[in-house]
Amino acid sequence: MTQEQILKELESLADSSGITVRYEKGDFEGGFCVLKAERLIVVNKKLAVSKKASVLAQGVAEIGIENRYLKPAIREFIEEELARVVRT
Repeated sequence: MTQEQILKELESLADSSGITVRYEKGDFEGGFCVLKAERLIVVNKKLAVSKKASVLAQGVAEIGIENRYLKPAIREFIEEELARVVRT
């Protein structure tokens, strides 16, 4: 699966989970937040596709993916991103 495909799958997963994904400019990478009862994942639109996917993976993991069906490649990507974040 390409990085673009993974990004699209993660965007779809966020959408089906009731989370809005917003791409904004700024001096940040992004992450999950709640703003006036709206669940959001904000992503810096200037990041490379692989980093956008990483931010989205971490954001959707915060809402819990254990009981959701995910394509094996997507679940593996999310788990690898979480493991990478824990190591750093």
